[in-house]
Amino acid sequence: MRAVRNVLDRIRRAILSDQSSGVSRLDEAALIQEILAEAEGLAAYTLQRVVNGTGIIVHTNLGRSLLCQEALERLQLIGSGYSNLEYDLEAGSRGSRYVHAEAILREITGAEGALVVNNNAGAVLLVLNTLAQGREVVVSRGELVEIGGSFRIPDVMTRSGARLREVGCTNRTHLEDYRAAIGPETALLLKVHASNYQISGFTAEVDLATLVALGRAHNLPVMDDLGSGCFVDLSRFGLRGEPLVQDSVRSGADVITFSGDKLLGGPQAGIILGRKEIVERLRKSPLTRALRVDKFTLAALEATLRLYRDEETAVRAIPTLRMIAIEVEILATRAQSLADRIRMAVGSGAEVAVVDGASQVGGGALPVQTLPSKLVALTSRRLSAARLEANFRGNQPPIIGRVEQERFLLDVRTLQLGDDEVIVAAAARLLAV
Repeated sequence: MRAVRNVLDRIRRAILSDQSSGVSRLDEAALIQEILAEAEGLAAYTLQRVVNGTGIIVHTNLGRSLLCQEALERLQLIGSGYSNLEYDLEAGSRGSRYVHAEAILREITGAEGALVVNNNAGAVLLVLNTLAQGREVVVSRGELVEIGGSFRIPDVMTRSGARLREVGCTNRTHLEDYRAAIGPETALLLKVHASNYQISGFTAEVDLATLVALGRAHNLPVMDDLGSGCFVDLSRFGLRGEPLVQDSVRSGADVITFSGDKLLGGPQAGIILGRKEIVERLRKSPLTRALRVDKFTLAALEATLRLYRDEETAVRAIPTLRMIAIEVEILATRAQSLADRIRMAVGSGAEVAVVDGASQVGGGALPVQTLPSKLVALTSRRLSAARLEANFRGNQPPIIGRVEQERFLLDVRTLQLGDDEVIVAAAARLLAV
């Protein structure tokens, strides 16, 4: 009945606004088809699989990081039966859910303690509230970041109950700026990695090790918010400037926060590393329960983290790292194969070419760096590039690409197994003549 009401309501509104295209919509057969289409749409899932041809590897709007096969298998196993989520098998009594990720995090990073919450914003909120509520947190003006969804460090600090103490200038902050700001109300020194922008030119910043030494001299904890945490040196793939979590631990930061997905390649989560006594304080905070993760996050995260015991295994098995590492020659071969198949499917309905392009890591990481890639470019003889993009986006499953220079582009770097078949079938339906 809902589908019938929706269709009739649309027709009534069109008639009343004189936007009706005539009485053809009132034809019984056409009306039935429209109602059936409406019913199908109402029954469809709102969260659905899409084909990512944008070339953005960690695409925030398209679900961020893809999970590795090991994580998917653990989700199936843990989700299909009972588990020891909060049960101590040795003691035969209630246990803690946080032990399931803590040991592997400590092993990989060398940190004394680890805690997992729902996302990095939650991790930052929890640390600030626990360590600095009612007191000052010193941070450089050049590190007062805003990420997607209007998440701003100053706003989170206000919500945590801590007070912001800005130091330095937007482009230059010196050690003396931090030292001069320290007083009786200072609770924490905070360093924030500018993961989604870059300030260049006449700049200066205080490195983490130096800030830690200052904190030690004044008996103040130092927090390092890495944003998108990374365990693998990406410079071997031509990407530079992304700090490693392990380096932050070795620098002596008292508490470190970062995301479990994005560059790490696991499920959405906020990971907190640090000194054992600080992590224990965080674990006991009432906020921790409000921010806690479920069994699915812990299962997928633990499976992903275990792969980092061997870096080469991680690069091969974790989709985010695999897409970053893939060689452009392999992309060229795949792009040519896809272009040839589309060309055969559409005939003279479109021009199909392989062109050079650039992929992005995405997810608020490495904002000004790109990876060379190969793209399949489609130009319709009867449809504009914008119309072509909309039609592919309306496919089932939707195919998301980008439009440049009146061409619809698909970057093969972010295409997954089986996506080529979906694209060829959609092209045959939308472009063949």
